[in-house]
Amino acid sequence: MIALIADHYLEPAVRAQVSAILAGPMDREATWADRYRDSDRNTTKEHYNQTREWHYVNLELDAPDLKGACFGRPALPKETAASRGPADDCIVDKIDQFAAELANPATAAQERRWALEFLLHFVGDLHQPLHSSDDHDRGGNLKFVSAPGLAPNNLHHYWDVEFVARLGSTKADVARQLIANITDSQRVQWAKGSAGDWAMETYAIAKQHSYGRLPAPDSPNHYELSATYVEDATVVTREQLSKAGVRLAAVLNRALAGRVGGA
Repeated sequence: MIALIADHYLEPAVRAQVSAILAGPMDREATWADRYRDSDRNTTKEHYNQTREWHYVNLELDAPDLKGACFGRPALPKETAASRGPADDCIVDKIDQFAAELANPATAAQERRWALEFLLHFVGDLHQPLHSSDDHDRGGNLKFVSAPGLAPNNLHHYWDVEFVARLGSTKADVARQLIANITDSQRVQWAKGSAGDWAMETYAIAKQHSYGRLPAPDSPNHYELSATYVEDATVVTREQLSKAGVRLAAVLNRALAGRVGGA
């Protein structure tokens, strides 16, 4: 959905470059980073161990510290491709690194494709509230929840899947609906800022909504969510998807607009 929204806001020349790099539609490639991470999860774990930390930033509810959550924010080692960077890194810095590679005319073709593939996924992940916050619970994975009409699962899964599914039956239909409701002023405002700014904004949303509206547990680490919580989460999810689509387009437009006509 995020990729479809972003595609709507790409500059035409940038869209052409994205299509050439991917050799396929953006929405199909937007989940590549998950597939890459999990491709050897049950075998060698090389891809899994290298990239799993890159999908989130654990900003703790009680003491949000972006630098600490990003392992001190060390610079990428000189001459090291972002796709081969250290495992101890966070989604904020990986977005910045991959955007810089995409903008650099000297980046090799394969690395440019990887940079684009990771960006398609990471800008979206950054806007899932439980990818930018933590309550010492692995981003909600250790909080078990149930809600009217929804199968029991953990809180992270609900924000990853269940609240998105409530928006509509197909990703194309939902994307069209969301685009139709994005105003010009929202698009301009949302496109401002950096990945770090967006992470802190998403953290605040998680603190207020994802965690802040949880009821008291009915047993240790188990919460019975109300219909009101589910409806509020659905509204938040709708806006976060919209913001992510606009911001993904902004990242790609900034990275590639200056390379029109280039290699």
